Amino acid sequence: MLIQSGRVVDPANGIDRQMDIRVLDGKIAAVEESLAPMTGEEVIDAKGLAVMPGLVDMHVHLRDPGLTHKEDILTGCEAAAAGGVTSLLCMPNTSPVIDNKETIEYIQQKAVPAKANVYLTGAITKGLAGSELSDFPMYHALGVKAVSDDGRPVKNAAVMSKALQEAQKNELLVTSHCEDLDIIAGGIVNDGKASHALGVKGMHRSSEDSITAREIVLAETHGCRVHIAHVSTKLSVQLIREAKARGVQVTAETCPHYFGMTEDAVLSRDADYRMNPPLRSEEDRKAVLQGMLDGTLDCIVTDHAPHAPEEKADFFKAPNGVIGMETSFAAAYTHLVKEGLCSLSQLTAMMSRNPARILGIRAGSLSVGMPADIALADCEQEWVVDPEKSHSRSKNMIYKGQTLSARIVRTIKGGTTVYQAEQL
Repeated sequence: MLIQSGRVVDPANGIDRQMDIRVLDGKIAAVEESLAPMTGEEVIDAKGLAVMPGLVDMHVHLRDPGLTHKEDILTGCEAAAAGGVTSLLCMPNTSPVIDNKETIEYIQQKAVPAKANVYLTGAITKGLAGSELSDFPMYHALGVKAVSDDGRPVKNAAVMSKALQEAQKNELLVTSHCEDLDIIAGGIVNDGKASHALGVKGMHRSSEDSITAREIVLAETHGCRVHIAHVSTKLSVQLIREAKARGVQVTAETCPHYFGMTEDAVLSRDADYRMNPPLRSEEDRKAVLQGMLDGTLDCIVTDHAPHAPEEKADFFKAPNGVIGMETSFAAAYTHLVKEGLCSLSQLTAMMSRNPARILGIRAGSLSVGMPADIALADCEQEWVVDPEKSHSRSKNMIYKGQTLSARIVRTIKGGTTVYQAEQL
């Protein structure tokens, strides 16, 4: 395969200019100013397109095993490919939980023909029960990359303290879902304007901030690394910023909707705008945005959380979660690059290089010898998000009906095209 005349954007190598890329045997073979086609080589005319390393989404719920009416490994990876995501990290709150050899091997085997590389997160505690640590050496031996009880916090600080230390020994990343459930106490939207207008219990930001602070203290005390999931509040951003300045090994992620939307969206009583953590205030949105721009927050992820339409039908009883892999690049580009707040190279770093580096996987770069995982985007194209065209099994898209800039037009995984936009 030869990709010609594209704007190659590869922050790992400091490249942002028109170049050609040759792919041989599923790997990057050459990146040069001009390459002549070889006999039998597929030539892709990328003129006018951005050519980036495939995106890495390090927070995805594939719902498989056990909840496949919402999503499964193959449909989730179809959605990933349509969004330029070539590598993803799946969360452990499946049924059964990802805390045992059989479930890990089931996912790994089912993911072999999938259109994205699937990496696994094991549960920190057995059954996500919050008490007994899972078998971390087993995770390491089976190639698991991270541990988390995502979907809920590890309530006991002593358990989390031990988890951080054991994860360090076994080369596992601890990803923390920062939420104090006793503070949440049944809340369903942000505590403030939204909860007051709707007359429902709110999810106070202190539930996130208190656990973010706890994780930072534990990581600093033990000299361990910790990754803070889906940051949504002003204070959490500040806590992470100050911790990084002290040299704490903390990294963090957020989602496009936390720097692009506010709690105003839930006033429509549409459960597709309900997620956990919730959409928050304009003050929080601005703080998260600033955290992205100054490097406090390292990654943009989706927290892709599919739910069936009937489950989202009742605003007050619906489960939390939205899907986002097909819209994440376009939404982030629209909010950040189009507004002149950051460059395409900076955005690519947040959506590819940085998460790959944090996870320690072979992705996020177009260096010679790397897997040929590549996303091509038409950054001039505007498109309207239509849930009915979603590649996911679920349709709970937070950007539904909105016009976004920049569309993924082709996704290549291991040198093979796994997604191509209709008009091509």
